[in-house]
Amino acid sequence: MKKERQYGDIHPGIKWGPFTMRLPGAHINITPSQHIQGGLLLLATCGSVTPLMMQFFEVSFEVAWTVSLVMLFWVLAQTFLFGDVYAAGAITSGLPLTIVFMNAFTPGVEAIHAMFAVTFIVAILFFFFGITKLGEKFNRLVPNSLKAGVIMGAAIAAFQSELDRLPEMPFSLITAWIIVLILMFSIPFSKLPSNKMKLSATANALLVALIGGGIAGFISGEVRFDLSWGFFVPPIGETLASLSVWSIGLPSWDIFIAAIPISLMIYVLAFGDLLVAHTLLKDADSARKDEKIDINPTRSHYTLALRNIAQLLTAGPLLWVHGPIWTGVQVFLIERYKKGRHVMDSIFTGPFNFYLLAIPLGLLLPIIGIIMPLFPVALSVTLLLTGFACAYVAMSMVENNTSRGVVLIIGMLTAFQGPAWGMGIGIVLCLILIGKKEEKNISEAKADEAELDKKTG
Repeated sequence: MKKERQYGDIHPGIKWGPFTMRLPGAHINITPSQHIQGGLLLLATCGSVTPLMMQFFEVSFEVAWTVSLVMLFWVLAQTFLFGDVYAAGAITSGLPLTIVFMNAFTPGVEAIHAMFAVTFIVAILFFFFGITKLGEKFNRLVPNSLKAGVIMGAAIAAFQSELDRLPEMPFSLITAWIIVLILMFSIPFSKLPSNKMKLSATANALLVALIGGGIAGFISGEVRFDLSWGFFVPPIGETLASLSVWSIGLPSWDIFIAAIPISLMIYVLAFGDLLVAHTLLKDADSARKDEKIDINPTRSHYTLALRNIAQLLTAGPLLWVHGPIWTGVQVFLIERYKKGRHVMDSIFTGPFNFYLLAIPLGLLLPIIGIIMPLFPVALSVTLLLTGFACAYVAMSMVENNTSRGVVLIIGMLTAFQGPAWGMGIGIVLCLILIGKKEEKNISEAKADEAELDKKTG
């Protein structure tokens, strides 16, 4: 078993098929400096959809939390089991559209079947475009105005959901919103002199906003913490009985057909994630000559397909789809990687250590007691950040008034009538109002999509 990397080589591991397994201690160094920060941030962000799973799937908190912990395992598996080079995440920009789609189904088994269908179809798309290598060609065939309309739909849906929830927790949510918008988007703040505190705050904007919202909520009485000692024991049997395909069966063909439009939308967004990931890792590869970073889009497609299928088979669906990259974390880790091998031995060391403690921390009742009351704040910050970034990227992807009008119509239809309406009418509008020739070339569109994913992760 090769353990040491030769200068300029790909980091060693155990090959299996198109993948490479890298074991902690043997191939990946353990560096505790990132364990706690990464684990807590991953738990808070991933766990933010727990209340939504409880609402749509009609399951207990214990079941929803177990599904989230299983997701964390498959997120970590991208690094150590499949050997893909990115810091894994979810397709966050697809979450607002998923919520709109789920509102059309009765909570419980029907909603579970609907989310199963979405996840399964997206996984099949990953497999298909990975095997055929047609992903980029498909992305080129989708008009920029249609892509911008899909992104605008995500923005409108995100804003609408959070404005509806604002009366429930005004102090907590508004505080968190202000913090994250200042750290991520404020022009005056960006012009302030850079120092360690500013860099740390912007690199951990989600965590800072979550803490700020939690403090405001605690002072105002909107957030109450119920701490207890002990360990969380995942109810595996109840989880499988409630959500697993082995227990509740497969969705009907009607549900599969209804899930096709949103699944195509989510794949388009995921392909944008892959473009961003490729750009970021190319930059890292040029900064470090001691390690060759093996970027392989085909392997990434297979990895994403297997992660999503594994999620369905081991714990059932969740409300977002496994994606290639958590962009905010990836940027943070790449900056550390650039500092040299003494800081981060391999590109695989960063995400593994950042994510390693998430599951162990998620089994501690005191940690759950601190994080659980903050789930509404974490979800709100995630959706607001997604909505803000989606809105300005969608508007920047088109350059004339006709295209802007089409983007707004597609966005409104997607957010309020559902993905099928947005996709169907969007295609017609693009054909009759814009025509085959787009006003922006593909490289410009890719750059705009990259900007979206840098903000949303």
